[in-house]
Amino acid sequence: MNNILTMWRKQIHTGNRLLVSLMSLSLMMVVIISCIGMTGCGKSTAALTQYWAEDSEAAQSLRDYVKKVTNKNDADNFIPEEDRIAVFDMDGTLTCETYYTYYDTMMFINYCLVDHPEKVSDELKAAAEEIQPGYTAGEELARNFAKAYAGMTVQELYDYAVEFGQKETDSFQNMRYIDGFYLPMVEVVKYLYDNGFTIYVVSGTERTTTRAIIANSPISEYVSPSHVIGTEFEVKVKGYEDVSSNMDFKYADGDELVFTGEFVQKNLNANKSIWIEREIGQRPVLAFGNSGSDTSMMNYVLDERNPYPSAAFMIVADDDVREWGTQNWEEKSASYTEQGYVPISMKNDFYKIYPDTIIRSEQQYNEVEDGNAA
Repeated sequence: MNNILTMWRKQIHTGNRLLVSLMSLSLMMVVIISCIGMTGCGKSTAALTQYWAEDSEAAQSLRDYVKKVTNKNDADNFIPEEDRIAVFDMDGTLTCETYYTYYDTMMFINYCLVDHPEKVSDELKAAAEEIQPGYTAGEELARNFAKAYAGMTVQELYDYAVEFGQKETDSFQNMRYIDGFYLPMVEVVKYLYDNGFTIYVVSGTERTTTRAIIANSPISEYVSPSHVIGTEFEVKVKGYEDVSSNMDFKYADGDELVFTGEFVQKNLNANKSIWIEREIGQRPVLAFGNSGSDTSMMNYVLDERNPYPSAAFMIVADDDVREWGTQNWEEKSASYTEQGYVPISMKNDFYKIYPDTIIRSEQQYNEVEDGNAA
């Protein structure tokens, strides 16, 4: 009898241990599943955490904004998807503008002095040689760009812009010109796109060149060619360049569209707000820029007549270690905050700017010598 009782107790004990083991295993599975689904087991999957600093106030501001305007239950702030429009400047906002200057300017220098000096005038070569750090990227220079590409078809300029992007810049090690997109801003574009925003790039760079850059960039799948607004050079049907009115002829199968060398408009300052209105037809609700030439676009978005909640973000180029930033954070951030913009520090808000293989060179600018571009 005692032996029977002993065996019975052992079975109960074994059963309890098995039950405890099964419960522990179940609990562990719940924890693992929760970990994978919510935090990636130590790596956060929250928005804007891969390339943004964990304590970035700018990133948190954008997260808060997106959360409220995409919440259908928030009647005061919800924005329907068709009205979620975000506009981005390109140079210095989405991509590098310090090799040693803008993509389109370096392209002009190379076109005139290295790749096709036989196709441009001595006047344009001289203009290209004179471009050095501290120059003004104004309308006069843009007019020279237009003259340099006179006679090229739209497709030829597009192809040259793509070709130029494969060249390596001296300002950074292991960087082609097309590689200059800021990883945190690529993350922002994708984040907004995934949350139902339509993305426009509104650049001071000529439109065809901007389209070529965007189409070969990490944000290509989020920005369609029709959502690119830029500086305009005159385009006509080949063979009718000298005809004053396009109403006097018709396009025919096989015709080519060519740049005439004439200039239409530089897409900076007030032109940005004007062309946004002309091409989009409504106020965007988000704007991103990096300089005074973007403030008109910012103010157009923040205008009190905007029917939806809006926000504007300004990048401050204050990182002089990973980048060639020279701006003072205290001064710029105070000024931008006063104007109603959210300042973004490249130094402190950007956890990583470029892939690890890209490193700032010891020297930013190499003067053009013997036909070799900087």
